[in-house]
Amino acid sequence: MKSVLILFGLAFALAGCSSGGAAKTSSSNSQPSNSSDSEYIASDSKGIQTQIVQTTAVPVYLDLPAHIEADPTRVVHVFAPAGGRIVEMKVRPWDRVEKGETLATLESSDLARAVAEYHKALADNQVKQKALARSEDLLAHHAISEREYQQAQADATQAKAEAEATREQVQVFGMDPDHASTQLVIKAPRSGIVLDVGAAPGEFSQALSAPTPLCTVADISSVWAVGDIYEQDFSAAKLGEGAGITLNAYPGRRWSGRVSVVSSAVNAATRTLQVRVVLPNADARAKPGMFGVIRILRSSASGILVPAAAVIREGNDAYVFVGKGKGRFERRSVKIGRAVDDTLEISSGVNAGDTIVTDGALLLRSAGQE
Repeated sequence: MKSVLILFGLAFALAGCSSGGAAKTSSSNSQPSNSSDSEYIASDSKGIQTQIVQTTAVPVYLDLPAHIEADPTRVVHVFAPAGGRIVEMKVRPWDRVEKGETLATLESSDLARAVAEYHKALADNQVKQKALARSEDLLAHHAISEREYQQAQADATQAKAEAEATREQVQVFGMDPDHASTQLVIKAPRSGIVLDVGAAPGEFSQALSAPTPLCTVADISSVWAVGDIYEQDFSAAKLGEGAGITLNAYPGRRWSGRVSVVSSAVNAATRTLQVRVVLPNADARAKPGMFGVIRILRSSASGILVPAAAVIREGNDAYVFVGKGKGRFERRSVKIGRAVDDTLEISSGVNAGDTIVTDGALLLRSAGQE
């Protein structure tokens, strides 16, 4: 009986050893392989675009907060030349007007008085001119004295001057003296955009002493981009230096101009100087009051720029695909520097002469999947 038990225990021990060995072998086979996943191949080489990396000048820009202003020499504040009641305002803010177009009409007692004085002076002048003609005839026949003739000459000259003065007064109001009425027509002094309107029908205008103009007309075919620059950056703002302007209203559009003026005094509150860039604006898209950025070149340094689309980001990491020839590519981590327009500066990770994928990186697959 004892020998039977010994044989049974020995068989059980051998079976246990065999089972343990099998478990160990299974555990060893389940470990992942150490094959590299940094090499990729192109599944569709036609959809992949590459570019050879080159060393280039990397610009360092200075961005200045800016706003758009109308050129003051192109802005006209329209006042009524005579007082009166406003009958009609024919324009609204942001209307486009041409030179000579009617802006408003007024019933003006000042105009009526000026017209009446003109017609009175005109009639008096006609009488005095006829009197002078008679005096000349009488003097020729020795019917009057030389003194009487000279007086007639003086009266005629004075009457003519008075008629001309009153005529000019009516013309100052913008009216034709010979066809004027009591209704004063205010016309646009120049072509442009109506920035604002400061009056309404029924109101009384106080002519040139009014606190606000009837309206303001501005030619904005050329505007100013005005930015603020700090004292420590002043050396970057050089007259005639090229500048790029972007506006918050049009993120994808860039205007070009040149620095035309740098202010001569520092703003005591902000410790900044003002930089002015004259901006062509034929399509009137840049409107006074808009905010934007003036970008001027501060300096440049040698470096590597690649298209922003070539850099793939995963969390805090960034990498590019570098060609190794024969349709194979290496995934390589890079360190990103400054962003310059649609490109990125690469501080480390690629070198000049490397070929990188700029488009079609999604068509690459791990070489281990071949």
